Amino acid sequence: MITEQITPTRSALNQKRAQIELVKKGRDLLQQKRNALMQELRRSADEVLFVEQALDEAAGAARRALALSLAHDGPEVVGSASLAAQEPISVNIGSTRVMGVHVLRIEPKTLVRTASDRPHSPTHSAPRMDATALAFEAELEALLDVANQELRLRRLAQAIRETIRRVNALEYILLPRLQKQHKLIELRLTEREREDIYRMKMVKARYGRAATRQAH
Repeated sequence: MITEQITPTRSALNQKRAQIELVKKGRDLLQQKRNALMQELRRSADEVLFVEQALDEAAGAARRALALSLAHDGPEVVGSASLAAQEPISVNIGSTRVMGVHVLRIEPKTLVRTASDRPHSPTHSAPRMDATALAFEAELEALLDVANQELRLRRLAQAIRETIRRVNALEYILLPRLQKQHKLIELRLTEREREDIYRMKMVKARYGRAATRQAH
């Protein structure tokens, strides 16, 4: 029985065969894309580990600088300096493509300032406070690097999941359905050929009997 209103003809058989080949090519291309994305994911994971280590080091340096400032200048002076330095930080969000995948990224921005660019409280010791501010600015830059790499890593992981779903849909749903339809058409055509051969034999036998009767 042919399902989905498929007409069992030679052209339909050839069409199904072409569709099967097309789906196989699409599956193979998606598998190649999946493998390339997984390689890129592993590289990105290594990069995340690297920038996270850099962030840990920058955070440690910032905490040590802050502890030194608190010990020498006291919390009042440090607090006054921190209030003077408060200002919003803006970043630009752009995008890039990795293996054909659209990935958001934080545009590089230098957050470490020179001492002259940094606001000062008249009550603080400039060299020590500047060193503390410098350490925290470096930590913030490292934090943005981590955020960038994590955005990239998460988008790659999402793209891999999407690609795997598409591969599975082709491999386990569409391709078996087309192969089944191809097989059914092939079987129906084979049955039709047998029926045609049988009818031809019957016609030849009928004409043979008629010729024999006429001969007698």
